[in-house]
Amino acid sequence: MTAVPKSKLLAALSGHASSIPPVWLMRQAGRYLSEYRAIRARVPSFLDLCFTPELAAEVTLQPIRRFAFDAAILFSDILVVPHALGQTVTFSAGEGPLLAPQMGAKDISLLRRDIDLTALAPVFETVERVRGQLAPEVALLGFCGAPWTVATYMVAGRGTPDQAPARVLAYRDPQAFAALIDILVDASSAYLARQLDAGVDAVQIFDTWAGVLSGEDFDRWCIEPARRIVANLRARRPDAKIIGFPRGAGLLYSDYFAETKVTAIGLDTTVPLGIARDQLQKIGPIQGNLDPLLVVAGGEAMAAAARQIVAAFSRRPFIFNLGHGIVPETPPEHVEQLVAVVRNG
Repeated sequence: MTAVPKSKLLAALSGHASSIPPVWLMRQAGRYLSEYRAIRARVPSFLDLCFTPELAAEVTLQPIRRFAFDAAILFSDILVVPHALGQTVTFSAGEGPLLAPQMGAKDISLLRRDIDLTALAPVFETVERVRGQLAPEVALLGFCGAPWTVATYMVAGRGTPDQAPARVLAYRDPQAFAALIDILVDASSAYLARQLDAGVDAVQIFDTWAGVLSGEDFDRWCIEPARRIVANLRARRPDAKIIGFPRGAGLLYSDYFAETKVTAIGLDTTVPLGIARDQLQKIGPIQGNLDPLLVVAGGEAMAAAARQIVAAFSRRPFIFNLGHGIVPETPPEHVEQLVAVVRNG
């Protein structure tokens, strides 16, 4: 019989249930922490922070020191992949990410066919620094953006409310859009593999905008690229632990989970607990799915919802998390209270 990993998170990903689940939170390192804001003020831009290993490692470790989470997640951004493919990426205060040129059908040929991993060497150094400072029982997670979600930024040149530019390109010229997705599948696979080589214990694929797709489009642009990334990683590392997060997938969560063969699936806040327990947990471990705004509110509303999630899921392998990332206005003391509730009831 295989020994249970020391890390509670890796134990859950290996199929072991616990009455006290492992806990980490998406965006657990960030603007809601004063110590993060102090570090951010020291560098000119967000990307400078991502590409300065000493500072990125410090930011990654800050929430571990403060809250003793069961996992750290690499501090970086999903848009470092377009950067390493040759698209210019900048972050403008008050505007978010800006990418140039916008990827129309004729622009895709301007991209590198293979990701420049040397441009991402600072990210891998950050992984090595963090892993060297974490206790063995604390897992380290790497990540990438899913090809569909990353493509929505590359095509529009910025974040958009409905991802319309990418959707229109996919409808108008599916062959060109498929070429972009193919580049991103290969790039993401190589990027995640290098993170695993550098020392992460597991990886998460963030498909933040999966929920705008339906039917055949969801299969083609969300499920199939994720399936290929998983297959590519497992060809290199058969035991690779991979969490998929197709936010907003709704009724298609089970299809994604079964067909991509991810190790575990992250759930957004809209997934009913009973459906998650009775359908998705029968496929494999699940992660989620407290509303981030409940952590802003705090108090008994947050505690009651957290207890309900733990009660619903803890009989099978489960990782406690949010249904999306922590928001900047979250009081850190509420996060501390949340961790206590998850661990102590």
